[in-house]
Amino acid sequence: MTVLPRTGVGTDIHAWAPEGDPRPLWLGCLEWPGERGIAGHSDGDVAAHAACNALLSAAGLGDLGSVFGTDRPEMAGASGAEMLAHVAGMVQNAGFEIGNVAVQVVARRPRLGPRREEMAAAMSAALGGAPVSVSAATTDGLGFVGRDEGLVGLATALVAPVRA
Repeated sequence: MTVLPRTGVGTDIHAWAPEGDPRPLWLGCLEWPGERGIAGHSDGDVAAHAACNALLSAAGLGDLGSVFGTDRPEMAGASGAEMLAHVAGMVQNAGFEIGNVAVQVVARRPRLGPRREEMAAAMSAALGGAPVSVSAATTDGLGFVGRDEGLVGLATALVAPVRA
């Protein structure tokens, strides 16, 4: 039987933290000084979390909630980079190597363009050097993103079986 590469899709959505909440914004494994943070159990990094979901999906290993559930107090405040590194290890232990991850952030802010390459490099480093690409989109004022109530991370991942 021929063993083919596998693809996965992942999403993550978070609301902005309440006004005045001192939580920092973490996005794409980077801190964004001066930006309002995200409400969430961990650091709320929608880009990293979507990438985790895509990798877990591609490798047939479940999803973010089954691995890092909010019922686990030790995951409170966990960083997206730590989560990506953990998932990369799971993918490798399942007999796959990461081909690439593509992440898109759908939000009105922050502007990703000036830090796009830095985001891709930080996420790649967390994944042990696997290629990561980052893109951004808005919703032209539609929906909860358009009303600036939160943001979305979408990702795809390609994993390939390791040849023995």
